[in-house]
Amino acid sequence: MLKRNAVFLTLSLMLVVALGLVILFIPKGELHLLLCDRHTAGRDFFYSHITDLAAYFPYIVCLLLLLFSRIGDGIFGFNALLFSGLVTQCCKRFANTPRPLTWFAQNMPDVQLPLTEGVDMNYWYSFPSGHATSFFALAFILSIVATRWLSNKTASLSAAAQFLCFAFAALGCYSRLYLSQHFAIDILVGILIGILITMLVYAVFLPLENKKWYNYRLFAKK
Repeated sequence: MLKRNAVFLTLSLMLVVALGLVILFIPKGELHLLLCDRHTAGRDFFYSHITDLAAYFPYIVCLLLLLFSRIGDGIFGFNALLFSGLVTQCCKRFANTPRPLTWFAQNMPDVQLPLTEGVDMNYWYSFPSGHATSFFALAFILSIVATRWLSNKTASLSAAAQFLCFAFAALGCYSRLYLSQHFAIDILVGILIGILITMLVYAVFLPLENKKWYNYRLFAKK
């Protein structure tokens, strides 16, 4: 699995390292302002809609996997999303950190964050980002399923599929920064939770891939 998904995992690692470096060297407030600046009507429309995908799109994907792929793929995807989400929500409740709108009001009250019209703002439970967890867990699930399906195809096609999965997740994560719903550290930890929990869940399901029920397809040709 690691070898087949090397493109997705390498890009994800590069993103994590890059975020870690900027978090280390740039103050929290200054970094957020750098990342959430340059609002336009087009960007507002795009990012306000892509961020909403984390609310329902993962469950649609799991349902589609149940219906049109192997039953086991859908169950694996659902469990990866469920457990990564539970870990993130537990961390949120334990940390209870302020979201950017609250943090700036407390620490930099003279700064007016650029907000997007029509987006409901949150004020607490910032760390880590549940959307980042969902986006990267879902992207990794899709990468695992796609690369296995493309294992007999060309390597370039598999690499392209992994890149698209990564790009989708990265854009979703950036939408949380652009909309001032999260800080960079929230995104970084959310990404790690999404990938690592999905990897652990897949390790549990890997020995089951040869089971008859796992490979059952509802609409398979008789």
